[in-house]
Amino acid sequence: MYAIPLDENGGELGPLEPWHAEELLACIVRGRDFIGRYLPVPNKITDLESSRAYLRSYMEKAATDTGRLYGIRLDGTLVGVVLFRVMDVEQGTAEVGCWLEPAAAGKGLVTKAARHIIDWAVEERGLHRIEWRAATDNEPSIAVARRLGMTKEGVLREYFLYAGKRHDFEVWSVLAPEWRAAKATASA
Repeated sequence: MYAIPLDENGGELGPLEPWHAEELLACIVRGRDFIGRYLPVPNKITDLESSRAYLRSYMEKAATDTGRLYGIRLDGTLVGVVLFRVMDVEQGTAEVGCWLEPAAAGKGLVTKAARHIIDWAVEERGLHRIEWRAATDNEPSIAVARRLGMTKEGVLREYFLYAGKRHDFEVWSVLAPEWRAAKATASA
């Protein structure tokens, strides 16, 4: 297995495949309430079989070039995920997302992991537009979009029905030329 170091404190980014189902389920169990504040993932991953099914669905997306899923590990333990929820290679667009268990929050792992996968999407896959969507009250997620140099495009009012309530979602994006310019500036 390969892993990309995210920092000097034991953070790594690596693949998640169906044989990681137990590890994914354990991560969800540890972070169920925290992750479930804004995302229905904990409602979808409730046992080992649903964990395998979730991972298989992303293996199928990878095989059809319509999505990707990567694990974020801290000291060898799976603590979260970054993903391309959807990808449209023909149109050159993708939506990146994430979730993290509470013990790993605030360490910059999501920002670092998202940088890697966005860079891959832009430089290796040739995608032009990467989106980030977050509930308007999900301040940590919006902060990641800002740190990634994304531009807020607007608010999708009452866009997402979750837990019996309609939530407004902010849409953020970065375009390939902006991504490359920011990288050039950072390395200068």
